[in-house]
Amino acid sequence: MQIASQSGRFPLVPRRAKPKRRSECPVSISLEVVGDRWSLLIVRDLMIRGFRTFKEFQKSGEGIATNILADRLRKLESGDIITAEKDSADRRRVSYRLTEKGIDLAPVLWELLVWGARHPNPGAPCGLIETMTRNREHVLAEVRRRWSERDPNPLQVDGEWRWP
Repeated sequence: MQIASQSGRFPLVPRRAKPKRRSECPVSISLEVVGDRWSLLIVRDLMIRGFRTFKEFQKSGEGIATNILADRLRKLESGDIITAEKDSADRRRVSYRLTEKGIDLAPVLWELLVWGARHPNPGAPCGLIETMTRNREHVLAEVRRRWSERDPNPLQVDGEWRWP
């Protein structure tokens, strides 16, 4: 280290090689980045519930283990789906935010949400599914607006949808 600091150069630390893709299929590539339930639930919580911190994700009610949560946050960050930002008030606290690439998942998550409300055992009342389907574009526009304006208000609180 002394020699490196005297020369002003530090030896390059080898980067991890990117894992080889299984195929060039766009679905396969997408699933490599967000293909597990925890990653999608983290994106959902950022997008719909307004969660931002590790502690909020932990308390989501999904029962995610802390090591899995930390791993998925790192994976989503390395895939440029989310970004970690230090809190301006408390520099020890980290808040997560979707990137533009991450917010582009909004239509995909919306369709999964509607599909999950309909199938395999419809738990949502038909009226709610109709409302969700009818308001698709409005909700997606509101999700994008909240993201672009950094609006911290959740779109859904305790199962209740809140949109203008």
